[in-house]
Amino acid sequence: MLRDAAHRHLKSPEDSAALARTIAGALKPGDTLLLEGPIGAGKTHFARSIIQSMLTDPEDVPSPTFTLVQTYETDAGEIWHLDLYRLTDPSELSELGLEDALEDAICIIEWPDRLGDDVPQNALRLTFALDADPDARQLTATAGAERWMSILRQVND
Repeated sequence: MLRDAAHRHLKSPEDSAALARTIAGALKPGDTLLLEGPIGAGKTHFARSIIQSMLTDPEDVPSPTFTLVQTYETDAGEIWHLDLYRLTDPSELSELGLEDALEDAICIIEWPDRLGDDVPQNALRLTFALDADPDARQLTATAGAERWMSILRQVND
């Protein structure tokens, strides 16, 4: 399995949103982003920035913390935004149809560790870390498939 990584210092929420928009431009059905990091690290802000940049008509993009999943229709395909923080057992996801979504939709998954052994191996893993500057974040991107190499180069820019 391919394991390449890229690192980037995100100086502000605007810097994070700009990178999210760049990554959004490359997403297609079947792609999965795994967003990791502690509470308050910017995972939802990043996911929201991707989704809003892909929507034809602007709409509210709430965190799916309590619903587990929110879906959005875009010209690039359906987006599934999942926040698995409250998930207690990965088997709960089978009822949602996640297996099909991983093949047919763009999936953005916060707290992917809750998937247990079902973490997609070909996903792009984005790990956010807090920084000494309260507005900044450190981002590490790890790719499990050749598909993500051009994205990793953009993260490193």
